[in-house]
Amino acid sequence: MNKTTEKFAAAPFIKEIGRGVKGARSMSREDACALYAAMLEGRVSDLELGAILLAMRIKGESVEELAGFMDAAETSFALLPSPPGEFAPVLIPSYNGARKLANLTPLLALLLAREGVPTLVHGVRSDPGRVTTAEIMAELGLAEAGSSADILDAAASLRPAFIPIERLAPELAHLLSLRRILGVRNSTHTLVKILQPYDCPALRLVSYTHPEYLETLGAYFTSAAPSQRGDAFLMRGTEGETVANPHRAQQIDWFHGGQRTLLVERDAPADVLAEVPEARDAATTAAWIAAALRGDVPIPPSIAAQAAQCLRVARALRS
Repeated sequence: MNKTTEKFAAAPFIKEIGRGVKGARSMSREDACALYAAMLEGRVSDLELGAILLAMRIKGESVEELAGFMDAAETSFALLPSPPGEFAPVLIPSYNGARKLANLTPLLALLLAREGVPTLVHGVRSDPGRVTTAEIMAELGLAEAGSSADILDAAASLRPAFIPIERLAPELAHLLSLRRILGVRNSTHTLVKILQPYDCPALRLVSYTHPEYLETLGAYFTSAAPSQRGDAFLMRGTEGETVANPHRAQQIDWFHGGQRTLLVERDAPADVLAEVPEARDAATTAAWIAAALRGDVPIPPSIAAQAAQCLRVARALRS
């Protein structure tokens, strides 16, 4: 993205998107791209930036707006090189962490990586009141990636890589961090969950927390996401994380070439729950995951099935 210090005239955009849920009008893909690019480049004043983030929070993003924002986002950082091998990369965004259930996102990442799938987890290092994937991976002895070379080395060693959003996409990380100032999430929280930072097709594991995003993201992947960027699995998050609930598999929709396929049906409530860590802290969760990988405790069937589906599609993307 070409940098410029020229200020961006945001008022005309705020006028359209800032009229509330019923009165606001959505931007075109081109206008959304121009506005978000200016936000990433720091060409929007703090006052206007706050107004934009809150207006979009109230209005909600249209499919065209999401697409335009993503067009700008993906030109704001250097793409990662394609890893060698028989599998396309699998991307696991992790921006929530655990509050009640233990966070088993690292288990899914490790299951994939040990089969030879280049697996990249990206997200936040910490989140007050939650146990993050980054904290659990550190307990497992998995070093944080600092470069694309580190990510390639991890894949070659059959290890998943974790890279913080600050290193992967610093300008997106800045907009993400404004939650601590404004007190609410903004559109960037959705964008990082659908990010595809590789220069080759990849499989994105995408979750949503609010029901309206099932349709918005479904429409995005069928009509607006470039098909050459790879495939996506869309599911309701487990406390916001993109890993199957250990007790009850969620519905997973698969998006390939603009087509939507029901990949996994939602399980009925079970009388017998899967075995999970007794506590949710990082050390306990890491120890339990290590035991599961050794075969000392059973891997929850829903997570094993999710890993198997990822393997199948990641291999197909390279064929």
